[in-house]
Amino acid sequence: MNIHFSLFFSALLHVAIIYPQDPVLRMGSNLTASCWVHPDLGVHAGSLYWTLNGQQLPPSLYRVLSPTNLSVTLAGLNASRQTSGDNLVCHNHKGHILAGSCLYVGMPPEKPVNLTCWSRNTKDLTCSWVPGGRGETNISTQYTLKYKLRWYGKEKECEDYTHAQPYSCSITRDLHLFTPYEIWVEASNQLGRATSDVITLDILDVVTTDPPSGVTVSRVGQLEDQLSVRWEAPPALKDFLFQAKYQIRYRLEDSQDWKVMDDVGNQTSCRLAGLRPGTVYFVQVRCNPVGIYGSRKAGIWSEWSHPTAASTPHSERLMSGSCDSKSSGDSNSTLRRELKQFFGWVRKHAYGCSSMSMKLYDQWRVLMQKSHKTRNQVLQGDKS
Repeated sequence: MNIHFSLFFSALLHVAIIYPQDPVLRMGSNLTASCWVHPDLGVHAGSLYWTLNGQQLPPSLYRVLSPTNLSVTLAGLNASRQTSGDNLVCHNHKGHILAGSCLYVGMPPEKPVNLTCWSRNTKDLTCSWVPGGRGETNISTQYTLKYKLRWYGKEKECEDYTHAQPYSCSITRDLHLFTPYEIWVEASNQLGRATSDVITLDILDVVTTDPPSGVTVSRVGQLEDQLSVRWEAPPALKDFLFQAKYQIRYRLEDSQDWKVMDDVGNQTSCRLAGLRPGTVYFVQVRCNPVGIYGSRKAGIWSEWSHPTAASTPHSERLMSGSCDSKSSGDSNSTLRRELKQFFGWVRKHAYGCSSMSMKLYDQWRVLMQKSHKTRNQVLQGDKS
């Protein structure tokens, strides 16, 4: 059956029909479409007109091919405005719709890039990627994550695309540890297909954890420039053979700038020093599994824990009165200078959360408080 007879037969079954029906075209293509009307309709093709997405097309683009056939030619088609296609419609002289067709104008997919994967507590494997090129084909494009065991595995397709991130998929069952996987992404639409580079990984090398739980922040006695932070290791990894390392970050209540402590190590407590007295701080902790099951590669940092807030005590020296404002000011200035010198020494010779530096600091604070008390007694003795 030739095209013309097929169209004529279709027009007998319908009021009218457009050919081609729902074509898929590359951007910049030209298209000639025909509107065939039923002969019994009593409508001459010369009285018809076309619209594209509701906008009437100029008659200069039309051509009457027969009393029942009106064509329109569109040159240099732009990309479809939406993945559901652009609406090309044929109307009679009264504006009634006789037939319609959807135009899908876009580009074949380009090679997906930035394929990365991570495993949450070794229980799954989630991978994400970025579409190649400008990232938009303007027509419906399907992305399929594929994987297999490197040497002897059968090719499989990831099925769970419900992850919160776009362009991602999670493999949640039948995972093997201590065995490398080959993973790649295939992109396809009606204009072509493309495949990403293949990455090879062992799940144990891309482990991340849930954030540390039970994060608490509390004062350290009446020390106005310190807060104590404690937390628990991620629950799902407590039974695994791994060493964790942690990071802490904290910020002032009225600031968005976080200060990060990188040298916390694998302990689950830390003391923040050098803080402002009488100030609210927000604190977060995150975890990185290192050497899990003997892997030589560092894991991936977890998300930060939910912010926990606490305030440092108000400074008694700043709140208490003094009979000699000059002497008090000189004393505070000297104390602050000595504090600055001490913390400079700690940063140079000790580690941020080590017990040694905290013990030294506590001893030093006791010494300074005694010295400060003695200085005040001498000043008061001089006045008398």
